[in-house]
Amino acid sequence: MNVIIETERLLLRTFTLEDAPLIYELNLDPEVIKYTLDPIKDVEHAQQVLEQAILPQYALYNHGRWAVHVKPGLEFIGWCGLKARPERNEIDLGYRLIKKAWGKGYATEAAHACIRYGFEKLNLRCITGRAMPQNLASLKVLGNCGMTYIGEGIVDGHPAKTYEILNPFIP
Repeated sequence: MNVIIETERLLLRTFTLEDAPLIYELNLDPEVIKYTLDPIKDVEHAQQVLEQAILPQYALYNHGRWAVHVKPGLEFIGWCGLKARPERNEIDLGYRLIKKAWGKGYATEAAHACIRYGFEKLNLRCITGRAMPQNLASLKVLGNCGMTYIGEGIVDGHPAKTYEILNPFIP
């Protein structure tokens, strides 16, 4: 297990191709993907997502979406991490957790740790986060992480509220 970040309650690690079933299971719940609009059809599709979208970020940018596990038993509860969006010239903070992990502060804990990692280890200047306007829980996580609301618009064909946070260590 290649652990990238450890918090009080969580471990965030890099995904591997063997994690396709975890990605598939996470996305089976319609409530989990209600605001993401990107269902995973089957385990093979999950493997394609890993091969084409998640794993290349590690090699290209030294960051990406990381698997999130709860200590001490290391139960997989979803993912969180930073995704380079060169077409938008930004680094996007994202997270997705299984429903039974909702409301426990895990998303905020993981997201905050990813922001710290991005600023302290990667020297990123700015991190952006987005959620659909009706996804109140996700918007709350962005605010709880210290991100500032900067506007609402259509992003990737969908309505989104955009937040950002600037690295306090970079003038």
